[in-house]
Formats: sequence, C-alpha cells, structure tokens
Amino acid sequence: MNLRIHSSQKQLKNKGRALKNRMQDKVVLITGAASGVGQAAAQALVDQGARVVVADIDEHNGRETVQRLGEAGLFVRLNIADEYDWEQAVAVTYAHFGHLDAVVNNAGILPTGDIEQTSLQDWRRTLSINADGTFLGCKYAIQALREKGGAIVNLASTAAVAGHPGMCAYSASKGAVAALTRNVAAHCLNHGYRIRCNTIIPGGVRTPMTAAIWSGNDDLSFADNPKSPFCEPLDIANLIVFLVSDESRYINGAEMRVDNAFLVALG
Repeated sequence: MNLRIHSSQKQLKNKGRALKNRMQDKVVLITGAASGVGQAAAQALVDQGARVVVADIDEHNGRETVQRLGEAGLFVRLNIADEYDWEQAVAVTYAHFGHLDAVVNNAGILPTGDIEQTSLQDWRRTLSINADGTFLGCKYAIQALREKGGAIVNLASTAAVAGHPGMCAYSASKGAVAALTRNVAAHCLNHGYRIRCNTIIPGGVRTPMTAAIWSGNDDLSFADNPKSPFCEPLDIANLIVFLVSDESRYINGAEMRVDNAFLVALG
C-alpha cells in the first residue's frame, strides 16, 4: 500500500514538473499582447517555458510587457490589418528566435452601435481590423508553420453567436473570425499540414477594451458574483496555453466557449 502511494505521489510530482515546462522551446506570436488577454497569455506562456513575440501597435505598453517577460519576450510593432507588417513580424521572429510554433490572433477593437447607428466607415474599420487582421494572421501563420506544424488560436466572441444588438460591426467581424477558423482547420487537414486552428469564444472579459462596461461595478467581478458575465484575462489565457500546447494535438476546428454558461442560459 505504501509503495503504491509513494509511486502515485512520484507520478503526480513528475506530471506537475512536465506541465510546468510543457511549452519549453516553443515560440508563440501573440497579437494585441500589450494589454488584456494577450498580455496575460504572454505571461502564462512564458511561465510554462515558452518564448513569446509581443506583437502590438501599442509600442509603449508592448515594450513594458517585454521588460516584465525578460529574455523570453520580444516586441514587434504590428498593425494586424497591414500585410507588410505581418511579413516583417514573421521575419523578425525567425531572425530572433529561429522558428515559430504558434500564432494567437487576439488583437481587435470593440466599437458599439446597432445596425441603424453604425456608419459604413465604422463598419469597414471594424471588419478591416478584426476580420482582415485575423485573415492575415492565419495566412502568414500557415506559411510559417506548414513544414513542421503548429497551432493557430483565434479569438472570437459570444457576439458572433448571440448577436448582441448594440455591437453590429463587432458581431459581424467576430462571426467572420469563427467561420474563417473552420475554413482554415479544414484547409490544413485537407493538405495534410500538422496545423490545428481553433476559436475561443469568450463572453465578457475584464480588460481595458471593455472597461467602459465593467469599470466601477464590483458586481461584474466573478470573484464576487458567480453569475457575473465577466471573467478575468487569465481565464482566457489558460485556455490559450492549452490550445497552443501539444496536449491539444487532436483538437482542430473547435469553438471553445468561455462564457459562464451565458449562451446556454439564453436557451
């Protein structure tokens, strides 16, 4: 009995050590990593042994993030809607780290406005950043990963599924992200690439982008309210780590909700 207990404890200890370093030697490029979910994911991945490219248009916060990450971090200025920027970001990643294992398409904007309020200009800007940016991220990720394989993780939203009347352009852009993910997963499967592409569908997340909604309202903290529609960035970051790791090697084309049963409760 004691031998079996000792053996089990040893296995758990070894498993814990393996999980702590399960991202060892992997290089991950994360867009929008200067704040919010992207920043939390960057730290979580580095904590697991990864090296991270903090790709963001926000140079000040991006470089501060890399300072906290240390030598495992690299800042690259990236406008995700600009194809030349993507070419340069991948080239700099290879020049600095030597390879790339995963791309997390996290960056985006959250304009508000219903179908009657949204201007064509706002519509086009939102689709350009959220949809075009993810398209380019997937396109250049496949180009970089198709020889050795890897992972693509795209951030969509419950707005892509539930509609969210006050977020017309945002809902459409995130619907495009979800549909694109399925297409990319099928494309890579059909070509025999060892590239898996999955979507995370968060509900509300307490980030600077959503601060106008949750700021000053303690009831929206999940720590204080189990019915809260808002989670913390780390709740999304933990799933990103899993989807980038080899533990998710057979998960491809999936849409994974992180919404505290929000969509289920809608019926």
